[in-house]
Parts: sequence; C-alpha cells; structure tokens
Amino acid sequence: MSGRAARKETANVVWSGSWVAERLGVELVGDGKPDGGGELREMLGLALRRNPKRAHLLVSNVLGKHVPQKPSVVYGVGFELGRRVHALLGDAEARRAVVLGYAETATGLGHAVADGLGAAPYLHSTRRPVEGVARAGGFEESHSHATSHLLLPEDPNLLAGGCGPAGTGAETGPRAEPDAGSGPRAETDAGSGPRAETNAGNGTDAPLVLVDDEFSTGNTVLNTIRALHERYPRSRYVVVALVDMRSAADQGRLTEFAAEIGARVDLVARSSGTVILPEGVLAKGRALVAAQESTASGSPERTDSTAPDTLVEPVRRPCTRVDLQWPAGVPDGGRHGFTPAHRAALEPALPAMAARVAAALGDARRVLILGFEELMYAPLRLGTALEDHVDAEVRYSTTTRSPVLAVDDPGYAIRSRLVFPAHDNPADGPGDRYAYNVAGAGFDAVVVAVDSTADTPELHAPDGLLAQLAAHTDHVLLAVVPSYVPPEVRPGRHPHVPSDAPSSLPPNISEQLEPPMLPEPLRGPAFSSYAPDDVGWLLQDLSGTELEAPTEEREEAIQSGGAHYAESLPVEYQPSAQYQELFKAALELSAARVARAVGTVTETVLAERGPRPVLVSLARAGTPVGVLMRRWARHRHGVDLPHYAISIVRGRGIDATALRWLAAHHDPADVVFVDGWTGKGAITRELSAALAEFGGFNPEIAVLADPGGCVRTHGTREDFLIPSACLNSTVSGLISRTVLRSDLVGPDDFHGAKFYRELADADVSGHFLDTVAAHFDEVAEAVDTDVKELLAADRAPTWEGWAAVERISEEYGIHDVNLVKPGVGETTRVLLRRVPWKILAKRGAGADLDHIRLLAEQRGVPIEEVDALPYTCVGLIHPKYTRGATGADGKAVESK
Repeated sequence: MSGRAARKETANVVWSGSWVAERLGVELVGDGKPDGGGELREMLGLALRRNPKRAHLLVSNVLGKHVPQKPSVVYGVGFELGRRVHALLGDAEARRAVVLGYAETATGLGHAVADGLGAAPYLHSTRRPVEGVARAGGFEESHSHATSHLLLPEDPNLLAGGCGPAGTGAETGPRAEPDAGSGPRAETDAGSGPRAETNAGNGTDAPLVLVDDEFSTGNTVLNTIRALHERYPRSRYVVVALVDMRSAADQGRLTEFAAEIGARVDLVARSSGTVILPEGVLAKGRALVAAQESTASGSPERTDSTAPDTLVEPVRRPCTRVDLQWPAGVPDGGRHGFTPAHRAALEPALPAMAARVAAALGDARRVLILGFEELMYAPLRLGTALEDHVDAEVRYSTTTRSPVLAVDDPGYAIRSRLVFPAHDNPADGPGDRYAYNVAGAGFDAVVVAVDSTADTPELHAPDGLLAQLAAHTDHVLLAVVPSYVPPEVRPGRHPHVPSDAPSSLPPNISEQLEPPMLPEPLRGPAFSSYAPDDVGWLLQDLSGTELEAPTEEREEAIQSGGAHYAESLPVEYQPSAQYQELFKAALELSAARVARAVGTVTETVLAERGPRPVLVSLARAGTPVGVLMRRWARHRHGVDLPHYAISIVRGRGIDATALRWLAAHHDPADVVFVDGWTGKGAITRELSAALAEFGGFNPEIAVLADPGGCVRTHGTREDFLIPSACLNSTVSGLISRTVLRSDLVGPDDFHGAKFYRELADADVSGHFLDTVAAHFDEVAEAVDTDVKELLAADRAPTWEGWAAVERISEEYGIHDVNLVKPGVGETTRVLLRRVPWKILAKRGAGADLDHIRLLAEQRGVPIEEVDALPYTCVGLIHPKYTRGATGADGKAVESK
C-alpha cells in the first residue's frame, strides 16, 4: 500500500514523514534496513526547513519541542538515558560527572539526563549573552539556523570538573519509564579510543556528558569536545542522543577522534538509524518550500499551504497570570549551571506550583504547557507535576527560533504554525519566532511558561504570542519563572557580602554566601481576608504574639526614646455604630472619585513602566490601593499583575529580606512601589534612602493622592477623603501595622504583622474594593483624559507639603516635623493611633472631614479652622507627651 493510500485509510496509521519522503525521495533507515513502521518512525517525523544548509528536519515525537507530548514521556526518555549513562560510568565516576546540554533544542533533554545520572551538575549552552558573566567557551553549529553557542557557567570550575558537585549520588528525580512499544535503545561505540591519563588521579578528571537530540554528522559534538579538551582536558567523554543518525561514512569518525585527542569517547543513544538523501535534495527542498509558500501567498493569513501561520485578528481575551512562587535561589535552568542543591530545592516545590496552575485552569480538559526556546526544563517539570495533580490531558512543547514549513497533512510532522515576534530582546536583533502544532490541536487551555527576561511588551503585543494563542484556545495562562542571574553580576552587592569584602571574590562565593531559603509570601485566607491572588504578603505572621499597648503608653515611650513606633501595635480602634455609618456614607460619596484616581495612577504606571509592572504595596495603607490597581489592570486590559505587600519603617528602612525575595523572583526594574497617599513625603524619602543600598529598584512611589507634591506618579494631587484611611485593619484585610523588633525579626526574616481573625464580623475590606471597582466603567473616559494630560504635564515633585509642615512645626512651637501629620489620611491616623493635640482644618472644608470631626469629638480634640492651608487638614500629635499633658511644652498638666 502506498503512503498516499494509507493516508486515505486512516490518519492514525500515517507516518508523519511520508509527505516529505514521497516528494523528496528521502528514506529513513533503521538498523540497516528501511524503517517500515519501526521504532524510528514512532520517534521521528519529517518536515521541510527554511534553511539553505539542510532541506529536511527530523521532528522528534518525544523531545517536546515541535510536537506536543505528555510531559512524563518527554522527561522519562531523558531520565532513562541518564540512568543508562550512570550504569555505563559506574557509581564512582557518575558522582563526579558533569552534564552539558545543547541550546536550544536539548536544554530540557540534557537536564533530564543529569537528573537520571544522579548527583551531576548541569550546564547548557546558550545563545543569550548575559552581561557580566564571563565566557567559559563557545562553539559554532554549522548546519543550524542560529549557530553561535556560549558557555556561561556561574562557577568557572564547573567545566574543569573541579566544582565537586554536592550530593551523595542518590537519585533525585523519579525514574520514569517511556511509553511501551518505544522499541529497544541502542548503545554504540562504547569505549572508543584509549583511556587517556590527562588528569587522572588529580581529582579534577570528571567525565563530561554531552547531550543533544540527535547525533547526525557528529560535527557539533566533536567540535565542542575538541574545543573544551584544549582548555579542560580529561580522559573520558560520553555523548548522549535520542537518535544516532550517522551515515556509514561517519560511523568510524568517533573512534578516530578519540584516538586523536587521547581520550575515551562513549556514545549512548535511544535509537539508531540514518536518513538516505537523494542527489540534489537541497535544491529540491528549496523548490518545494518555495512552491508551498507561493501557493499560500495570496492568503491574508500567510499560510504555508493549507496550514495557516494563523496571524489572525487578535482576540482580546484575558490572560491569567499565575504566580508560581518559584523557589528563591533556584535557577530557571542550566544557563549558568544547575547543581544537586538546586535540584533538591526544586523537587519539593513542584507539587505546590502545579496546584497553583491547576487552580487557575478551572475545568479545562486538554491542556498544553508551552515552554520558551531555551526554557524547556522548568515548564517540563511543571508539566510532570501537573499530570499528577489533574485529571485533564496534559501535553508539553516549546516555542522555537527554527523556521519550518507547516503543511496541514497527517503525513507531515508540522501541521500548523504560529508566528510571533521575538520577545526577549535577543542579542542578534528582532525576528520571528514560532510555535508548532498548537493551532488546531484542540487545546482548551495553554499555559505559557517564560522567564522574566522574556516577559516583555512584545509578548503582550497585539501580534505577540499571547494574542496569537488567544485566537486558538479559550484560556491562556502566563507563568513567569524569574530569570536567574549569578549574584556577582546582579546590580548592587550580594546582600550577604560584608561591606568591607574585597571586590574580587573566590569563584564559589555565591555558594559560600548563599542566604538561607527565603520564606514564601503569606496569602489569604490563611493570612488576611483578601483573596489569594489579590496580594502576597512579604511578612511573617505574628498573630500569636502580644504586641498591643495602650495608645498613651506607646506615645510616651516613643517620644521619650524608650521605644520605636514599629516595636509595638496600638490597640485596634473599634468603630462605633455611628462611625460605621459615617464610613459607609463617605464610601458612597467618594467611591467614584477613588475609582478615577485608581484608574489614572494605574494607566500612568502601565504607560511609563511597561505592560508587566510588579506592584509592591507599602503595607498597610498601600495594600488596598495595590489591590485596586491590580483589579483595574485586569478589568481594563485583561492583565493579571503580580502584587505583593512589603514593610517599610520610618527611621529603619525597608525590609531587606523582602527585597531579596523580589529580586529572586522578578526583575527589580519591573517593581513599582505603591502607597495610599503622601503627607509631607517622609516615606518617599525613606524609600529612596533605603533602596540606595540595593541596585536595580526604582525608588519612585505611585500613590493614589499626592497632596504633598512628593511624587511624579499619582492619581490626583487633591487632598480628599480616601475611605480606606478611615479605619485600620478592618479595611485592610484584617492585617495590623507592620512590626520590626529584634527579638521577633531575624536578619533573614520578613518583618512581622498580625492577622486579626477575631474582627471578621467587622471586616469591610471586600466591600470597600467592590464598591470602588463598581465605578470603573463609569470613570474610564475621564481616566483617559486625565492620563493624557498627566503624561504631557510637568509632574516634578514640588515638595510643597514638606515646606508647609516645617512652617507649621515652628509656628505651633512643636519643633519636630514627625509630629505634624498633613492630609486627611494622616490626620485620621493621628486620631486612631496616636495622642492628638489638635486638628488644623482648612476653613470651609466640607464632607471630607465629617469622620475627622466625629473622631475629634470622641477624643476631646479641638479643631482649629485656618486659612491658606495647602491640605484639607493637618493632625498635630501631642508634643513632648506625658500622660495628662495639654500644652505644647508638655508641662501643663490636668487630671482627667
């Protein structure tokens, strides 16, 4: 039966290489005979390259690059090859081995081989230069569409075999078995060449295991070994490939090469065979590609033949961002090396990451995990964990640089092709990238996994990958893995390097100074009444610790220098029924105004900081604002922005451990700090000073209201009532102010806070958010106008508020700007948390001060109306406070 007749009978028995084989006369041969339905045809299909150096492309069905496959199958094949290498080397040699994979296709395969080998550190070549990381080598891949490979290990001793990989040689990953019926695994040329004594006996002669998807001519691997052998000579190499496809003419080269360099070279392959190419196949291949493209040239969808590139009208379907909570300090892959210690940290974190993805998938029944070029291992392992977590059918593949013709025929390996612009700012410039066999494959959810370097505006553009996928699936999820950069080349010094440490550090300094495992963010409902995806609290839970003190005692201790305000908490104010009604009325009155300010500040951030900002609220007042900004971005743009809350303490700086966590999980340049409002600008200055010690973070704060003229990015500069300022924890997810006390917070701990679960009946946090968000559509047009005007205006800080505070401090005999709290929000805090002396109110101020008037009445605090006040009101904390003091000098005492 001919291939054409077979295709008519059923697509299920058609070999995915028959279309090319018929038209070019290419023949696949396995075990010395035509592979008529044998193992090679199960493993490989054929496609046509857009490449003048090779007409055909062997398309693996088990690699997870071009053809979606079960993650367990992809990982299992590589892991099993690693076990066979372990058996070949023996326990002692396997414990000292180093594994090198090839970019981009074999980065995940090589990593799986390293897992199967046991305790081996792993490195893969890369086409992405990383500034500050020294090259340990490089080579060219002559037949590839993108030839230059770089070797950029964090530890320069890794390739020399002197890194002494940590671990005991125990198996770390699961031993996964490939599908039944995959056929026998071939092992050829074992023991080629003499065993050289290059470095034997000196402790550095570690076997080098090189992994590629196919061993064809052998040129790439042999050139790599030759280059590395000159620099890091050793006595043993093992070459690993899925398929050994050398021609008869190339079969003897390995033995000759081993003799040439004086080392033993083994080859381990899962299958063996070759491709017989007729004369003139390159010209025929180019003509066939041209004919197919010409046939499709009239289509607006730029189809290759009957398979469109699917550059269709983008679908404005929301993309759900999933916060994986990737373990801190674990690299995204092997670009700079991946050690057994990294492996031990990743493995236990995989189930929880898969659970977060599963929770976002809903009822999806057919799911694709789509990796990104060299980022193959992280999404692959996410996929294997997801298979164990859901009943849905899970498949895995990755995007690629490789241009391949797509033909919608069951006898062709590449049925469809998505084309989209590169989105990782590649060193060789912009260009098209591809995702194969995704369109038309029936996936009802696609989880796109990229590293943070590739989470760029191009990814989110109307013609970007996410928009292209949205046209072919109901649900697109985005999971971003933080791009690992060795500590020595990150902006700023390593946080655990002493300030007087020499600038030239030993090669292993990153391991010597690696901090303890950073804690993960806390999330609701276990910590706070907010939804889990609303905010991740970079705090530790001190709910079981007694921290509250009477307001008067706290004030006296703070002003006497006996305690810092962050070392204790005020007793939570419990609003009266009258005050609660006032809050509700104030919320109804100002919700639209707040919504407009939320929209304006969010759109300004998106316009100036790109489509992928990481919102980091300054706890606690900034947290409701950050949640609202996140809701606006999702409502208006379908974008899920990461959002965290972090502690900053006046006089003591920002939480350094939280900053380290952010730097390990996100690009610091993407972090946007968020607060509720500015008063005189003390926290603005505190943040700027604190971040001076940490490179990469932008100290500018985005705020809802900036009456003090302290920041560029704001929703408004009017001093108006923001209802979240009217209450304490009950409008902020039931979370206390942050706490920083040396007996509770260690050098590697997050600052602390309490979760007031017992106040759940009084909680209005969700009501506040929902009431404001209900006005988003209503204010959208006004927001667009505001943003246009703001972006064109001079928004340089004027610091008018600071000047006013200094004037008030002197005029009222206070002589301490820290006791002058300007603005509605700060004045409310004075009345709720401190010992107020008096309130200054702008003459004629209206409903914005209703709650201020009620609180002042309840506490017996006088309100003085004044003219020419740049704020609606200013709260004055009692200066030189002692219990019973009423005068500014603290001496006039009356008993109450």
